[in-house]
Amino acid sequence: MPLDRSRYFDNAATTPLDPRVVAEMLPYLEEDFGNANSIHEWGRRAREGVELARERVAKLFGGSPDEIFFTSGATEANNWILSSFKSVAVSPFEHSSVWEAGIAKGFDVLDNEGYRLYGPRQSTDLLSVMVVCNESGAILELPEVGETTPSRVHRDATQALGKVPLNLADMDYASASAHKLYGPKGIGCLYVRDARPLPPMLFGGEQESGMRGGTLNVPAIVGFGAACAIALDQFEEDRAHAQELRQAFVAKLQGTSDWKSNCHDNNSPFILCLSFLGVQGETLVVEMDAAGFAISSGSACSSHSSEPSHFLESLGLPSRWSRGTVRIGFGRFNTLDQAERLATSLVSSVESLRALAK
Repeated sequence: MPLDRSRYFDNAATTPLDPRVVAEMLPYLEEDFGNANSIHEWGRRAREGVELARERVAKLFGGSPDEIFFTSGATEANNWILSSFKSVAVSPFEHSSVWEAGIAKGFDVLDNEGYRLYGPRQSTDLLSVMVVCNESGAILELPEVGETTPSRVHRDATQALGKVPLNLADMDYASASAHKLYGPKGIGCLYVRDARPLPPMLFGGEQESGMRGGTLNVPAIVGFGAACAIALDQFEEDRAHAQELRQAFVAKLQGTSDWKSNCHDNNSPFILCLSFLGVQGETLVVEMDAAGFAISSGSACSSHSSEPSHFLESLGLPSRWSRGTVRIGFGRFNTLDQAERLATSLVSSVESLRALAK
């Protein structure tokens, strides 16, 4: 029995495939199966699909097709760009694919006061600050760096592409994944301003202008392009829908005691991060699952850890609050009715769990 996607509110972890994306991918899974680097007709048709997708992705970014390099996802793109520079400063709010790579390599971490960033303390070759925080939806501004201005800026745009306006003037590199905007998993890209050469991510072929060897995943690339084209066409519609769901959800929480929002004044309408005192976030996820809804207690990449995320620690949230944190991800296929039902179920579970704890 298929699940009701209107009750799926974990869209920050991944989004369902849009049926229109599936329709564009299918021919490349069947008759147009050629290797995009082959020169015969099967190869040429596959190559045409890839290059159309590159144009569509570039258009959503606001760049040009030769600035888009396909990867297996934003995690690879993030690791690629971080491994290309010796001195890097990262924000304390980054996705684990930037944060863990930065910590492992001993990179500088920017100071912060709430969502305001400072630094870096010393000159660096690269500054990496995500556009939209994957845990709270906060839209992050670059710090005022003064004399320590880095030579290059990278922005993880995974939660931003197709959802908030992008300003390419403040970035030299940007990463994204298709599955965050109703495309397939396993495909993403790195935007490189003016297609400046980088050390290759993978050796072994001429694919992606020699920057990333390996046979191109044509169906996924086509799906990424289709998802970007749809996101561009209904950018305002999707944002208005998410905002309506968010407002209706929050309205249902009024009257409930001891809860707080961890969001920013300047926030993506697609993500809502809340903390409830006296309950466990993981327990609320289980309770909502039993009620037929999907939410999360944080980033899907760290949801199996019982420790507070580095995001919550950096925000300075006391442990008594961070333990009760959940993330709601609003999306294209959610309905107003289901958003209100989710809020009602969440409030009911919070009150029941608190009563049991007394």
